[in-house]
Amino acid sequence: MIIKQMEVAPLMANCIIVGCKETKKAAVIDPGGDVDRILVALSEDQLTVTKILNTHGHFDHVGGNQRLKEATGAPICIHTEDAFMLPHVSNNAAAFGMRAENSPEADERLNEGDLIQIGNLELKVIHTPGHSPGGVAFYTPDVVFVGDTLFAGSIGRTDFPGGSYDQLIASVKNKLFTLDDKTVVYTGHGPETTIGNEKRTNPFFQ
Repeated sequence: MIIKQMEVAPLMANCIIVGCKETKKAAVIDPGGDVDRILVALSEDQLTVTKILNTHGHFDHVGGNQRLKEATGAPICIHTEDAFMLPHVSNNAAAFGMRAENSPEADERLNEGDLIQIGNLELKVIHTPGHSPGGVAFYTPDVVFVGDTLFAGSIGRTDFPGGSYDQLIASVKNKLFTLDDKTVVYTGHGPETTIGNEKRTNPFFQ
């Protein structure tokens, strides 16, 4: 498996390329912006994008959807409950004094337990509401991509519309913390961590 992470756009969201070494097929998780850099990173490994995956609908994670879809033709995939956000990305960004392009509508609406095939890789959709109603994580053995649900030593904000602290805590405890302790966690901002490390040290769960 190929994993390439880069910080994009003004809020330094993590955009992650997940590629299959054998087939050179890839997914781009959370293209928040800086699409030219994403395309260069893809070309370095001669990867072809077959899915654009959004962990949730906030502008700093979906702001590059339109340009990346135009460049690759790949379908945009987001959970059913966050799909409504995509045509309103520019308004979401403006509320923070920033600019971002609206996203095209979702091509595929994801739900709990869906399986996404990327070449020989399979990503399982885990619905993790709390930061947003349709927040999801993408899991493949030993690795999980969690968006803004969980960070190294912290959790995502829950004061945005549709957010819920109780839901987020439950999502982490009941969905993410059931994964193997050695599972590497790629977060929406900041460094990666592991499930075991967050169980032991994250102050929100002590």
